[in-house]
Amino acid sequence: MDQKKIDRINELARKSRAEGLTPEEKEEQTQLRDEYRHAVVGSLNLQLENTYIVTPDGKKRKVGQHDK
Repeated sequence: MDQKKIDRINELARKSRAEGLTPEEKEEQTQLRDEYRHAVVGSLNLQLENTYIVTPDGKKRKVGQHDK
């Protein structure tokens, strides 16, 4: 997500607190927040896919979803 969109999220948040948003601005805010959330989750998933735990005996284990 580019800085311009992040700045717009912050601008809408400030306006929401100060004077409120129009229905169109609320929709824009929701869409931008969802896009930001997806970008953060995607970045975190990529980071975890490349993360390993090294056990005391020196073995590497890839971090992943735990089996239930």
